Amino acid sequence: MSSGDWCLPDYPELDELDADMVRREGLCAAYNAAKSVAEHQAVLEQLLGSVGELVRIRAPFHCDYGYNIRLGDNTFVNFEAVFLDVAPITIGAHVRIGPNVQLLTPVHELDAERRRAGWSKAMPITIGDNVWLGGGVIVCPGVNIGENTVVGAGAVVTKDLPSGILALGNPARVIRN
Repeated sequence: MSSGDWCLPDYPELDELDADMVRREGLCAAYNAAKSVAEHQAVLEQLLGSVGELVRIRAPFHCDYGYNIRLGDNTFVNFEAVFLDVAPITIGAHVRIGPNVQLLTPVHELDAERRRAGWSKAMPITIGDNVWLGGGVIVCPGVNIGENTVVGAGAVVTKDLPSGILALGNPARVIRN
């Protein structure tokens, strides 16, 4: 599913994914209950695929698996972040992510029969260095956001954004360089 191709998950794969989700639930609960920076850091290192130096995520934080998330140095994630990391989510260094931001890699089948049958896929999200995502931003599957870009509060990013721009709206569109 994380390859970007439509697939029907098989049952052994679902058992593995269920075990991964149980692992994630325990680690997210521990993270969200942690009382110190040291406790938060220790849990993040177990939960995420990679964590740069000076990364801060304010609890509560929610994700699907955790191990598909990579965070660069000096990245800050505010309250109530939701990272659905069925496919990889890669976030550069010096990124600022506002409250209630959602990074969503799963793609849902539009055809009702295929959706009912369980067809699914996921597409990676990449966010470059020095990006700022305002509060409530939603980044859709397969999107790449170039470095030094600012995405205004409440924007829905459905397509790639180039480097060094300001994007606003639903769908997000370039306002200026």
